Amino acid sequence: MFHPSRFARAFIRAAGGATLLLAALGAQAQAWPAKPVRLVVTYPPGGTVDAVARIIGPKLSARLGQPVVIDNRGGAGGAIGGELVAKSPADGYTLMLDASNHAQNPALRSKMPFDTLRDFAPVSLLVKVPNILVVHPGAPIASVKDLIAQAKARPGEINYASSGNGSSPHLAAELFDSMAKTRMTHVAYKGGGPALTDVMAGQVPVFFASLGSGMPYIQSGKLRPLAIGGKTRSPVLPEVPTLAESGLPGYEMYEWNAVFVPAGTPAAVIARLSKEIAATVKDPEVRQRLEAMGAEVIGSDPSELDAFRRAELAKWSRLAKENKLQLD
Repeated sequence: MFHPSRFARAFIRAAGGATLLLAALGAQAQAWPAKPVRLVVTYPPGGTVDAVARIIGPKLSARLGQPVVIDNRGGAGGAIGGELVAKSPADGYTLMLDASNHAQNPALRSKMPFDTLRDFAPVSLLVKVPNILVVHPGAPIASVKDLIAQAKARPGEINYASSGNGSSPHLAAELFDSMAKTRMTHVAYKGGGPALTDVMAGQVPVFFASLGSGMPYIQSGKLRPLAIGGKTRSPVLPEVPTLAESGLPGYEMYEWNAVFVPAGTPAAVIARLSKEIAATVKDPEVRQRLEAMGAEVIGSDPSELDAFRRAELAKWSRLAKENKLQLD
């Protein structure tokens, strides 16, 4: 038999439990962070990912009221740092600043030490930065058309640097080779910094750098820009044409940076963290420094980043299949 009083008591108990749960989550969000927060950067010092981390770090620290400690864990196209974060406690004290490889690696590698969608919770998409094709100033390559002509005349003899197998610079060059019908030789480094160093030293002539990491060296004359990988010219280098303008219509390549946390991190903590990160990248001083690197500032919420990374994963899975790109 149905007893209204018994039903009412059960409802009150359930409602009370829900209230206690919400209160606990709220208290958890308010209590977090109670100690320093580690920001794992999946590339070594010197590249764009590291530069973005060091620009946002101090402001984010001020907003959180705790130190944000940057921990560079480069190698394997971001997989080394990714594995560390995937296996870290889901308590909001270990964050990951990752790059485009977050969506590219699963499409290109059959064996990964983690599952990209299962093991990481999205927090915020920070910036999108176009790649830029640069050469050593002493390299006898005057333009994109010149590079294509030389690469076709000497298949496999022109080397290009990258920040690692499956990294954005590597895939930018693979896309270039595919569209230009050329074949250059890949020289992989453990990050954008070491790659830039050898290109500037003349050890490797060609590099599809992130505009952010390449800008200081372009401005100082240590690198010569040939073309931008974005859809349009960059406001910081308006005289440099796009690759699409330079003989490869439809070419488009960006490096993006985003923050993730281990899956299972409390939703209230993710919400607070996303809010503070978005506010950090949109801070006038931070925005100015990021835009000076050629970055498009975004500062998304978790759902927007999740939709973005899923679309990126689908894109790279399709391109990898079409061009038979496999890294293991």
